[in-house]
Amino acid sequence: IAVMAASAAATGLFWENGSGPRSFETLRGETARMFGRGLYRYDSLFSGANYRGQDAVTLFLGVPLLLLASAFYRRGSLKGGLLLTGILAFFLYAYASMALGAAYNPLFLLYVALFSAGFFALILTLSSIGTLPSGVVERLPRLGPALFMFAGGAVTLVVWLSPLVASMVAGRPPELLGSYATMVTDALDLAIITPATVLTGALILRRSSRGYTFAFPLLGIIIMLLPTITLGTVSQIRAGVSYGIGEIVGPIAGFALLGALAIWVLVAILRRMPASGRAEG
Repeated sequence: IAVMAASAAATGLFWENGSGPRSFETLRGETARMFGRGLYRYDSLFSGANYRGQDAVTLFLGVPLLLLASAFYRRGSLKGGLLLTGILAFFLYAYASMALGAAYNPLFLLYVALFSAGFFALILTLSSIGTLPSGVVERLPRLGPALFMFAGGAVTLVVWLSPLVASMVAGRPPELLGSYATMVTDALDLAIITPATVLTGALILRRSSRGYTFAFPLLGIIIMLLPTITLGTVSQIRAGVSYGIGEIVGPIAGFALLGALAIWVLVAILRRMPASGRAEG
């Protein structure tokens, strides 16, 4: 995963051929601005620039964290294994979005391979961690992590569902649909991430071991989204996407708060975890 992701991210970040942004008439008769250069020349200006920001996070932060967590996990660290599930979930989420949502480009099969590898690596890592000992689970914080999961699910639901419902009521396609056929990220977040956060919160309230192990992949995604959205926004502004001050500060501040709370939950759980050893089978 590290080798494939580094290759994909470096290509997306540093390949610069193409004439730049251009207009494109969609099948719905609307005008969309295309990124027009590099690997993402057939993506919309908004999405293509955002992918460049994601590539930067993947290459300079995601890959090193993946290698570091893998090293601790291989030494028998329970904390390393839990952190590994978090970073694997980020790679799974990122390349599921790329494989299913990005405009077809020469790296399509690489995205599919990363999607597959991330999916099975996450399952195998969670399976190898197994069930946390009851004595450990009893020491872990319960109310704070559960409330955070519920709040994260509610925020995700509102952020993605509100514009979709508004566009359906108005009888028009979503504003960010652009040149695409459907809203892939919206579908992934509403169908998987939102229910997963609610389920995880409920399991944590019941002091279920699975609730705590399921929390780490979700926390990994949330924490990694902060630099991804920040650099994605910077990349979009540099590419020519128009934003008001509120449109820049609002999402970044919101995700900064969500990311900070996710880090707090992560640290609060890890502090009461044993430093090494595997969980029960």
